[in-house]
Amino acid sequence: MAVSADGLIACSAAGQLSGAAWLGDRDLRIVKFCNGELIGKKVKLTYLRRCIKKGSVRPQVNMVLTANVAGEPKLKVLEMEKRDPRTVVAIILGGGVGSRLFPLTKHRAKPAVPIGGSYRLIDVPMSNCINSGIKKVYILTQFNSASLNRHLARAYNFAGGVTFGDGFVEVLAATQTPGEAGQRWFQGTADAVRQFHWLFEDARNRHIEDVLILSGDHLYRMDYMDLVEDHHQSGADITISSLPMDDRWRFPTANDFGSEIIPASAREFFIKAYLFNDYWEDIGAIRSFFEANLALTAHPSKFNFYDANKPMYTSRRNLPPTKIDNSKIVDSIISHGSFLTNCFIEHSLVGIRSRINSNVHLKDTLMLGADNYETDIEITSLLAEGRVPIGIGENTKIKDCIIDKNARIGKNVVIANSEGIQEADRSSEGFYIRSGITIILKNSTITDGLVI
Repeated sequence: MAVSADGLIACSAAGQLSGAAWLGDRDLRIVKFCNGELIGKKVKLTYLRRCIKKGSVRPQVNMVLTANVAGEPKLKVLEMEKRDPRTVVAIILGGGVGSRLFPLTKHRAKPAVPIGGSYRLIDVPMSNCINSGIKKVYILTQFNSASLNRHLARAYNFAGGVTFGDGFVEVLAATQTPGEAGQRWFQGTADAVRQFHWLFEDARNRHIEDVLILSGDHLYRMDYMDLVEDHHQSGADITISSLPMDDRWRFPTANDFGSEIIPASAREFFIKAYLFNDYWEDIGAIRSFFEANLALTAHPSKFNFYDANKPMYTSRRNLPPTKIDNSKIVDSIISHGSFLTNCFIEHSLVGIRSRINSNVHLKDTLMLGADNYETDIEITSLLAEGRVPIGIGENTKIKDCIIDKNARIGKNVVIANSEGIQEADRSSEGFYIRSGITIILKNSTITDGLVI
């Protein structure tokens, strides 16, 4: 083993230690992971030593110690084997109850919750898979999966969606099987994967070498093949993608994998952290979901949906451009197919097919949009009957709010939570307050003149 001036640890193909310095049993203080960030004291290298002693260092990397012009030693990579994405299968966990995102998960699974104006949460790991060349994907579902299944079918499985060639996208719904153990639903994330282990005996999966376990409620952009290649080069049994923190590590893992499987595995397997030093946000709770969406309006935003080289995919809706009439828009995102008339939109995100009428003021608001349009005739008829059309009525002021799909908000409404209430169940009136944020329920009606 040799350590260069820039901290890169090298092992030869045969696992022998080479270079100008032999560290023996001294503590190793610097290790270089993935994109070059030094994590040093954060990692216990007893695993690495043990792995070398067992001879399990894999022969994908050959390196030699060289010197640069300034005379400082550096390690030069002679050979590095690239992994084939066709040997990787991704399993996206999409079946949780979603209690932290309630009431947005009242009628849909977490990965089906809209984000960024025109996407769903499931589009993030799906797009990362596609951009990484991984085209064998399973999605595990259990709760409220109808909306998720419909979106996946439209976006990724049929002729109008993304083409997967010899790959596949399959939804694996919780099911019961013969025997006592088979009568239980998924008991957690690890159990969900365990119940479908027989899939890897299928002929089309005979070339699978790596299994990638992904969450369906995180926002980030990653080339998963960098993670897979780092996993093989390190000789690790399990590699966990993690973020650097001040004095601790935060692992983006979920439930039973994070609290049970991984800690138990650490006693007998070589587990390695893969440092992901880029934007990553767990948006599985109301407050983080709300803030991550509004953060997209920043200039520049920490997360970019506009990367042409690594796009975010979703279903094709074939909607027309948004029509804006005499309105003021500041630091906001307006999705396609919407109608804005004489309104003021400030630091807000407006979803597809939204209708916002005259003298409406939105501030710090996330509007998820609508599933369909109402015709002018239908709107006129509803107003004549004293009912409320889909969208936001005239003279309404809204702040610090999430408006779920197909909500009907009447005229002269004020939604501001001026009393600073943190939690409230007012579902009979069409809304909840969670973490201080007012949430207008999907398909609900807020009557004219209501003050929240």
